[in-house]
Amino acid sequence: MIQKKCCWNSKLRKFNPQSVEWRSLHAGLLALLLAAPSLHAQEPHYSVQADVVYGHKDGMALTYDVFVPSENANGVGILFMVSGGWVSRWTEPEQAVAFLGPVLKAGYTVIAVRHGSSPRYIIPEIAVDIRKALEHIDQHVEDFHIDRKRLGVFGFSAGGHLSLLLGTQTNHQGEAAPHVAAVVAVFPPTDLGPYVDPANPLRERFPALKFDPSLADQYSPLKHVSEDDAPTLLIHGDKDELVPIWHSQKIDEAFEQAKVEHELITIQDAGHGFDADGNKRMFEAMVHWFDQHLAP
Repeated sequence: MIQKKCCWNSKLRKFNPQSVEWRSLHAGLLALLLAAPSLHAQEPHYSVQADVVYGHKDGMALTYDVFVPSENANGVGILFMVSGGWVSRWTEPEQAVAFLGPVLKAGYTVIAVRHGSSPRYIIPEIAVDIRKALEHIDQHVEDFHIDRKRLGVFGFSAGGHLSLLLGTQTNHQGEAAPHVAAVVAVFPPTDLGPYVDPANPLRERFPALKFDPSLADQYSPLKHVSEDDAPTLLIHGDKDELVPIWHSQKIDEAFEQAKVEHELITIQDAGHGFDADGNKRMFEAMVHWFDQHLAP
């Protein structure tokens, strides 16, 4: 294990998932570390087991990083779906931990999962990767000192979509299979039908959507909601034009009908990305949700 320290960037600025920074820095997710003054507290101490191989495809390794808080670790593991536009970039652990700081400080072990990236791989192939990662983690929980009955998942945009795929399509497989105990999805696409339409320009913008439109429902979390789904927190801006808030509203309604514990937090006047106050509220809500459903 490599011992490291990290702190959060003290600058405050809005992050835009469609900016150059979004594409170049861990698909933009690191920009969330700008969140809020209350998060810029004492440095979190952590250890990291980097580049754990959970599978291979086309001669390449599929990997994840395991970040363990050195203080007040609670034995709970949370998968972070490293995905923006279904692109999953590698980042130096010390950079990634700057974003993961609020969750690490709360005592959670965070497992940053990378999948095969667009444009080489499309969503049906990416879904196979994240399920393989969950299975691998489930089989190695003792190595990471976490409880297989208390695994959470979170992600943003495409990462939120993948988090919901695991949350809605995992828990029906029985006790021997992996179990997802809680999900937090931030501005997630939940119905891929409109996006995979060949007439939609977003299909060109996000090549992972270039798969058979007849398979859209299979990879749309909205279409798979059932009573055994993981308790799910949704966070969405009401001015989001890239992924309109109806995506979260519709799956929130479906969770209500299926009697799945759920909550939708709307960030007023926010688009596909939040300002400092919105990020602060998001992180606090995320940690609270995991505390409710995962903490010992």
